[in-house]
Amino acid sequence: MAHGFKPDEKVVFVGDSRVKKGTGFITPPDYTAYPGKSEAFIPNFLLKEWMVGVVVLVGFLVLTISEPAPLGYPADPGASVIPMPDWYFLFLYEYLKLPYASGDYVVLGTLGVSGVAFGALLLAPFLDTGKERRFYKRPIASTLMFLSLAAVVYLTNSAWTHYAHELEKSGMKPEHIQREEEAHEKHLQGLPTSNAKQPEENEIAIVDQQNPAMEIYKKSSCINCHAADMKGQGNAPTLRGVGDKLEKDEIADIIANGRGQMPPQKDAVSAEEIDQLAGWLASQKAAE
Repeated sequence: MAHGFKPDEKVVFVGDSRVKKGTGFITPPDYTAYPGKSEAFIPNFLLKEWMVGVVVLVGFLVLTISEPAPLGYPADPGASVIPMPDWYFLFLYEYLKLPYASGDYVVLGTLGVSGVAFGALLLAPFLDTGKERRFYKRPIASTLMFLSLAAVVYLTNSAWTHYAHELEKSGMKPEHIQREEEAHEKHLQGLPTSNAKQPEENEIAIVDQQNPAMEIYKKSSCINCHAADMKGQGNAPTLRGVGDKLEKDEIADIIANGRGQMPPQKDAVSAEEIDQLAGWLASQKAAE
């Protein structure tokens, strides 16, 4: 008898410990006939699964912090590509190209067949109620599993074979392979292989970053086009070294009245702020 229990109180085995039989909604069954070999699903078994899940998630978190994923290659809108999904979606990509799953039958292919497949998956525990756990003694479930696996392998292989054929036919080379070859050539030449933009040797620095005009620049709409680092983006030019090209009065006139694609800012920025901002921008000159 467990310590502290009343003599007339029933004690049952749950795992390796003796606990009082509960009377609440979640009541573990009586495992007296199987001492030390069974345990309640809630909370005993489920708690252990949660703990394992927490350890795995923390491991992934540590991995992503210590080894962050590198940035991909810069996008090239003008590049010619053959669209392909990730490898784990190849079988679905190939399936949707079948005659009965596309065109006039796209609804059947996307909703009908997929609905039946997922519905069967949801109903599997209710349809297959046998107690046998060996797969070779469960012919229906095992047959469906192997047929599904064979279909996924076949469709994946078909999609990849077709993709390779299209590449060979068009003479195209996947961008990631081309980048790897270029990086390998640079490595052999002793050049940096990173796709990140390398710093310029004579990069012009921002002059007097503590000037109050810098705050005006950040709070106004200037930062939206010329960027926080004043290097410009898109059609907006860099403002670093702008003092070597324009005088203060010219800069003030451009800010107030606009030029080219730049809209006038005289309604958004006061005359005093324009004067202060123009004076600060005029001081942005390359170091001699």
